[in-house]
Amino acid sequence: MAETPPPKAPEPSRLSYLSGGLTSALFCAVAVFLTQRLLGYYANHPPHYSQQVAQSIATAMKTLLVGSASLACFSFGLTTLGLLLLFLRSLLPGRKPAQG
Repeated sequence: MAETPPPKAPEPSRLSYLSGGLTSALFCAVAVFLTQRLLGYYANHPPHYSQQVAQSIATAMKTLLVGSASLACFSFGLTTLGLLLLFLRSLLPGRKPAQG
């Protein structure tokens, strides 16, 4: 008995590339706003504690929060760029998105 291959997934539409890119841009803008607020807060209120352990924990938390927000900015920004470039590529005549 010959097995039939599974049906192929439908091609994503141009609108899905655009809406995904715009959604990612919105998340990137939120991440940029959050990063700026965190940097401003820690610039005005640097952690300073009398005990070395508390100072180390506060500095580690500051680094973790600012680093995570910055990573979110980069990730969403790169995703936005990729999806918008894919959208522009799909507008070119005779070009189809690569199938994976």
